Amino acid sequence: MTTKTIIAVLLITLGIVVLAYSGLSFTTPGKPIEFLGMHIATTENHFISPAIGALALVGGIVLLLVKPKSV
Repeated sequence: MTTKTIIAVLLITLGIVVLAYSGLSFTTPGKPIEFLGMHIATTENHFISPAIGALALVGGIVLLLVKPKSV
């Protein structure tokens, strides 16, 4: 398998998963806040929209179908 094929398969898989769940959301640790001697932990929410999933799916399919140029 070439690198192009591996990337294409990963894009297709990611696109299908995002479209199947109507988008993905996840949280990451944010910047902690120190206020009056208290330590407050924060989180940041992120969302991957279905449009990004569709673009990843189409991009993966295009990568699989495009043949390299022969010079």
